[in-house]
Amino acid sequence: MKTAENELYERRKKSILSFVKDDEYKPMRAKHIAEFMQVPQEDRDLFYHIIDELVMSGDIIITKKGKINDPLRDDLHKGIFKGNQKGFGFVSCEDFEEEIFIPASAVNGAIHKDKVLFRVTGGDGRGREGEIVKILERGLKHIVGTYEQVKNYGFVVPDEKKVGDDIYIPAGNSRGAVTGHKVLVKITKAAEKNSNPEGVVTKILGNINDPGVDILSIIYQYDIPTDFSDEVYNEAEKISDSVSSEDIRDREDFRGVTMVTIDGEDAKDLDDAVSVDILENGNYRLGVYIADVSHYVKEKSAINKEAYKRATSVYLTDRVVPMLPHKLSNGICSLNEGQDRLALCCIMEIDEKGNIVSHDIKKAVINVNRRMSYSVVYDILTNENSPYIDEYRELIPMFGNMERLRNILKARREKRGAVEFNSDEAKIILDEKGSPIAIEKRERNTATSIIEEFMLAANETVAEHFYWLDIPFVYRIHETPDEEKIEKLREFIGVFGYTLKGSSAHPKSYQQLLKKAENSPEEMLIHKMALRSMKQARYTPEKDAHFGLAAQYYCHFTSPIRRYPDLQIHRIISEYIEGSLTEKRTEHYKDILTEVSRHCSENERRAEEAEREADKYKIAEYMEKRVGQEFEGVISGVTSWGIYVELPNTVEGMVSVKDLVDDYYEFDEERLRYIGVNFHKTYTIGDKVKVLLTRASRETRTLDFEFV
Repeated sequence: MKTAENELYERRKKSILSFVKDDEYKPMRAKHIAEFMQVPQEDRDLFYHIIDELVMSGDIIITKKGKINDPLRDDLHKGIFKGNQKGFGFVSCEDFEEEIFIPASAVNGAIHKDKVLFRVTGGDGRGREGEIVKILERGLKHIVGTYEQVKNYGFVVPDEKKVGDDIYIPAGNSRGAVTGHKVLVKITKAAEKNSNPEGVVTKILGNINDPGVDILSIIYQYDIPTDFSDEVYNEAEKISDSVSSEDIRDREDFRGVTMVTIDGEDAKDLDDAVSVDILENGNYRLGVYIADVSHYVKEKSAINKEAYKRATSVYLTDRVVPMLPHKLSNGICSLNEGQDRLALCCIMEIDEKGNIVSHDIKKAVINVNRRMSYSVVYDILTNENSPYIDEYRELIPMFGNMERLRNILKARREKRGAVEFNSDEAKIILDEKGSPIAIEKRERNTATSIIEEFMLAANETVAEHFYWLDIPFVYRIHETPDEEKIEKLREFIGVFGYTLKGSSAHPKSYQQLLKKAENSPEEMLIHKMALRSMKQARYTPEKDAHFGLAAQYYCHFTSPIRRYPDLQIHRIISEYIEGSLTEKRTEHYKDILTEVSRHCSENERRAEEAEREADKYKIAEYMEKRVGQEFEGVISGVTSWGIYVELPNTVEGMVSVKDLVDDYYEFDEERLRYIGVNFHKTYTIGDKVKVLLTRASRETRTLDFEFV
């Protein structure tokens, strides 16, 4: 987060940058720029430091004649390199809509995730090629891999396969690692045409088979911070474990309102509670009460700086890496049963059509009546002989009202065109040593849907409320798919006799497409292609619609314990309610929210990738013991290199093209299927098949199948 000193520094940097990028600017040496800009002698050291920083970041370049220039004048662009284990890669850059292909011969030592300066060398549109001119910053601070000893030197095989090359470790740089150790490596010399990159081992994580080392390796691979500093712990220790009379001054008292939390059985950080009752006019009153984390985590505190750095909690298979210390996340901020807690609440009056006819957003003190789980609430709602009826008898009428309100809200969302993608998630069950003992499909039921609908309603209401107040805010947006991708989807579904209604994309046209494809042989295929055409949701201070939800206003308000964007807007909401959102504070938020949004979006992607990789590792470990067994499954993906098959418990593996040996098969890219030339057998998405598991690799986190 920025201080006044940092803001001054940033302003000076911007002024130098705008000077160099001005259309009238002619390349000149740094000292001449300083003279031209009339930089005082006592500020010259700072000026040259800023110049060096701008060169390092690639915002300016120094020509062969030693003059400062804008890289764009030399056709140079900044981007992020995405490697491939075959040596080539792609660069994503804001200056181009499509990624730029970088042949292996033009990578020039760059590795996956490096920030680079590159030049386009040919092609146009989707066919552009380029070359890496300079590595501006290593994207991977360290590389995680498995050490292999060879005579008096060694190699590290990276866990991240997009790094490509193994890393050569010269004698004396291994830190005592032996074959089979998981290690961290720092690159000391970039790869050249005929040599691998060189590195030094900086840390040994443990043997590849030691309990916990697998997930620890993924944590380091994605550079996820785990330990909190002493400063953070000391701050946390000073926070009271209970709510004081001073804390609840100027808050509305909702401790008399009957409310519950509904979460998974193993959840410990409970940040939302709900209540529903019926008003005299027949409308529903829905209360959504969210932990007021911003009361405890102040903007300039060490806890806030660390929370911002992490941006999100990361839920790995056998552990949670929290955004906040446990003293807060599982303690005073968690809405634990029977304890006074501070909350921000959104109270909504909803009519029988699902319209939110009025709402109120307040600072409150609450006391949750019961801590419920999804499975117990679902059993109460669906089983008239539920063993939980006596224990929760006084709450059962409210659960009935919750289910009816959930149905109303869901119907309203569907009516306006919200797109529902039914994707299954794996629930991996581990023993006490962290070894997987079962993989199940994660249960979704009416109780989970109740909480989803209530949180969606609160998120939309809060976003719309603060949009019309015209104050700085963080929105969650999901932009309309690109025209090019929509056109590709139209072409693809047209082959199967489907259409996407309307001249431009609308959520309702997607919804109608998915409904029409229901229970058809190509249902799974249509779902996948529709999903592939969409953009990723992201955070931004600029309001835009959420395409998938068919919502004009949307934000993340309901999870401040585990998501920084929620904590950020809670701080703004609290200041607004208190009347302390001055002009100076408003300007401050305008200044920081673009960067906050970008940072949170990036870290959300990182967390998702790490969570996926951890699950894939544990799935491979579980399936290792089942090599040689046969399974029934469904074809879930078809590519030019193989056919993906998903088992009923969501486990996915691939049948390689080279293992299709009963015929010569041709790949039909238009319909995403394989057709046998001689016997005309076809393989397409959605087909039920029987497969043999031939290989399960923890190292590559993949499964290999063959058709039976």
